[in-house]
Amino acid sequence: MEFEGLDDAWEVWSLESTKAVLAYRPDVFDSQEFPPECLPTIYVTKGRRGRRPGRDVPDPEDPWYITLYLEPEVNLDERAFESQGAATAGAMDLADEFSRGEVSYRDLYQVPRQTYFERLDELTGR
Repeated sequence: MEFEGLDDAWEVWSLESTKAVLAYRPDVFDSQEFPPECLPTIYVTKGRRGRRPGRDVPDPEDPWYITLYLEPEVNLDERAFESQGAATAGAMDLADEFSRGEVSYRDLYQVPRQTYFERLDELTGR
């Protein structure tokens, strides 16, 4: 997977053959100002992240998925792709959408974090 041209606000946090993690503004969401679990991340995975225990290797027939997490239990619905290239492009598109303030992250929360929302609004130009 290559993320050439990735929006500058995002960093490739982890890169493996069947998984990549992109992190949004780790310079801001640095565990000092916000809890570390609030770091927005995009996961790109071969197969679903919540695979059954003991199944470390994804099935070759599994699709690729991208999922935006705002916290471990707060995420945008995953998006499925047939190929690694399409998933990589999809992740980059989602990163751009998020950076431009086009993702309605407030709708994903049952209990809002006002300070967090205000900072995300500022960073994404909302």
